[in-house]
Amino acid sequence: MKAGRRSIYVGAAAIVQLLTACSGEPAANNVAPSAQTQNAATPVADGKLVLAFGDSLYAGYGVAQNESFPFRLEQALKAQGLAVQVHNAGVSGETSLGGMQRLAFTLDGLPRKPDLLLLDLGGNDMLRGLAPEDSEKNLRAILDELKRRQIPVLLTGMLAAPNMGADYGAKFNALYPRLAKDYGLPLYPFFLDGVIGDPKLMQADSIHPNPAGVNVIVGKIAPVVAGLLKRS
Repeated sequence: MKAGRRSIYVGAAAIVQLLTACSGEPAANNVAPSAQTQNAATPVADGKLVLAFGDSLYAGYGVAQNESFPFRLEQALKAQGLAVQVHNAGVSGETSLGGMQRLAFTLDGLPRKPDLLLLDLGGNDMLRGLAPEDSEKNLRAILDELKRRQIPVLLTGMLAAPNMGADYGAKFNALYPRLAKDYGLPLYPFFLDGVIGDPKLMQADSIHPNPAGVNVIVGKIAPVVAGLLKRS
């Protein structure tokens, strides 16, 4: 296991901090605008539309809008010559159930069908100790709807915190590879790869990336997204 993964979440105190943060952040801390605010955006003419659908890691908890993952990803893709808009549909505190419930509403509110959807849900399920089987059921419902609408998906995975226990971790960590295999989807195995455990790249809660951490994540995932868009 890489060094960045050895300290996936720094102790039980960090878990408590994250549960508190993700279940209802004060407006002053959640700097990035809500998904509802950004749903009014208009896609780039004749360009690609990417939907970042997930939790606080997409929403941009604790960072400014222009420091959030979707914003920085869009910048990186444009720097590669792609005409693209990355639409932020992240909601802090979102569980897989919440995502399942708002998926159709979010998609129907877009100007057109996305060329690619990035899916990042399940981390809050894990931190709440929800059964991986229930998370899988909800994620399968989401993927079934996206398949019905013929929307390509890049699944971005999460790893269980070590203090969730070995049995829980084994079940949760197998979830994303299994979904990717069953649905024939590309998988980015661990969204926080390269940043988790590094205080220079994480916010004070040791969970959410700071702007420098977001840049590292974008640097790793942008080539994957660019490749998928070029093939679409």
